[in-house]
Amino acid sequence: MSAIVKVLIADDQPLVRRGLALMLDPEPGFQVVAEPGTAPRRSVWPTHRPNVVIMDIRMPVLDGIAATERLSTELPDCRVLALSTFDMDEYVVDALRAGACGFLPKDISPEDLVAALHVVHEGEAILAPRLLTRLISTHVKAHAHRSRPSVPPDAEELTPREREVWRLIAGGLDNTEIAERLGVSGSTVKNHITGLFAKLRVRDRAQAVIAAYETGLVTAQRET
Repeated sequence: MSAIVKVLIADDQPLVRRGLALMLDPEPGFQVVAEPGTAPRRSVWPTHRPNVVIMDIRMPVLDGIAATERLSTELPDCRVLALSTFDMDEYVVDALRAGACGFLPKDISPEDLVAALHVVHEGEAILAPRLLTRLISTHVKAHAHRSRPSVPPDAEELTPREREVWRLIAGGLDNTEIAERLGVSGSTVKNHITGLFAKLRVRDRAQAVIAAYETGLVTAQRET
């Protein structure tokens, strides 16, 4: 029997918190352990030990992006799912960079919420790969004037195959599609991704795609 996934919901709107909790109440695989109205403080971790935090991006006192960055340091095994009022919220990429595994609109359906939480709990990005790529592409084009961050030192040690896997991830392919493209097994792709993430010093697919655009491995395509 699978372990219960403990979920903490952080949102300054009581109706949103209650609504999300009610969505999860009928699900036997989840337990809502807390519903704070502000970004969770360090003191809640020993008491609740959540596996996933559903985090509102825009909150008073400490915004969801700063809270996500802090949480990634204080409780690295916990996954963060950021909430946004709009699908293309300007803070989404910042949330992903801070350590969130992805984001959902606040009008998410119960079925999609449950499916997304399962994905996040496994450490993957919750956005469909092509939607994630389009989001980050839009962000990069809108912020082209920003200076490009330095490449992590270990990224220079990427093998040609790891670099190709990175390029395909940034192009929106999932593991199965990458395996078919390269003519290798799914387990081989997973091994390449493990090594790739370690060398890039990223936690998940979302951060790997951001790094691909920001380091110039791939470039944003013009929309037609």
